[in-house]
Amino acid sequence: MIVAELSANHGHKLELALESVRAAAAAGADAIKIQTYTADTITLDCDSPDFIVGGGTLWDGRTLHNLYEEAFTPWEWHEAIFAEAEKAGIKCFSTPFDKTAVDFLEELGNPIMKIASFEITDIPLIRYAALKGKPMVISTGIATLEDIELAVKTCRQAGNEDITLLKCTSAYPAPIEAANILTMDDMAVRFGVKAGLSDHTTGSEVALTAVSLGATMVEKHFILDRSIGGPDAAFSMEAADFAQMVRDIRKVEEGAQNICRAALGQIFYPSDASTISGRQFCRSLYVAEDIKAGETFTEQNLRSVRPGYGLHPKHLPDLLGKKAVRDLCKGERMKLEYARY
Repeated sequence: MIVAELSANHGHKLELALESVRAAAAAGADAIKIQTYTADTITLDCDSPDFIVGGGTLWDGRTLHNLYEEAFTPWEWHEAIFAEAEKAGIKCFSTPFDKTAVDFLEELGNPIMKIASFEITDIPLIRYAALKGKPMVISTGIATLEDIELAVKTCRQAGNEDITLLKCTSAYPAPIEAANILTMDDMAVRFGVKAGLSDHTTGSEVALTAVSLGATMVEKHFILDRSIGGPDAAFSMEAADFAQMVRDIRKVEEGAQNICRAALGQIFYPSDASTISGRQFCRSLYVAEDIKAGETFTEQNLRSVRPGYGLHPKHLPDLLGKKAVRDLCKGERMKLEYARY
C-alpha cells in the first residue's frame, strides 16, 4: 500500500485539503492519511522550557502548542476528507493522538489505526486503539527495541494481531544514510508482523529500496506544491514527484530491483533512548492542571502528552486514583514519588 501523508500540508484551507486528496489519487496513491488531534490533545499550552522546541529542528524556538495549532487538521473537515477519498477511489485513514480522537475516528468508520513514531511510548493510547479491532500501523522512528516489543505486546494483549511496523527515521528531512532499511526486514521476522516504511527523505530511493526488500506499506508526506508552506513542506514530496515514485514502485512490484546501497545500512535498534534524535518529542506524563497535595490524579490533571521528558506513559493506569504527595504545577514532569494511595 502506498500512502500519501497529508499531515499539515493544507494551509488550513479545506478546499486545498480536498484538492490534495484528488491529486494523491491521480498520482496513484492507494490511500491518503491525515492526523487527528488538536493542540490541546497532543500537548499542554505551556511555555516552560520543556515545551519549547529545540535541538536543531525546523521548528526551534516555537512552543509545541503554537506549532500544533498551525499544523492540525480541523476535526470538522474529517468527514469531507473521508468522503472525497471514497469518491476518488482511495482509502482514507488517520492517526489518532488521544482517546477522544480514537472515538471520533470510529464514528467515521476509519479503517486503519496509525500510531505515530512519537506516540509509540503511549501504551494506554495503543491499547485503546488496538481494542477497536482495526489494523494497527505503528511507526518506530524514536523507538528502542524495548519500546517496539512493548507496543507489539500491547496490541496482542488487546486481541489485535493485525500489526504493521514501519521503519522510520525521525529526522526532517532524513538523510538516506540514516535509513537502515535492513532493520525493516528484521522487524518483520523478529516480531512476526508485516513491515514497511514511513519515509522522511526528500527523494524516492529509500522507498524503492524498501519495496525491493518486501515492504507492505510505504508512507510519504505529500504536498501539492511546497510553495504552500507550513511546518512539513520542506520534507514533503510534491505531486509530480510522488506520481513518478508510484510508477517506479509498481515496476519494482512487478519484479524490477531498485536497491540504494546507502539506504540499506544495518540492522539497528537504539538501546539508549537519550541518543535517539527526536526522542524528546515522544509522549510522557505531565501534570496537566495545578494539583493540591492530597488531590486525586485523574485523566484530566495527569496526561500523556508531548514532549518526552516526563515519566513513561505506561505508568498512567497505575497512577490514576492515587493522591498527590505535594502541590504540583501545570507543566511539571510527573514522577512516581509524587503519588501515593
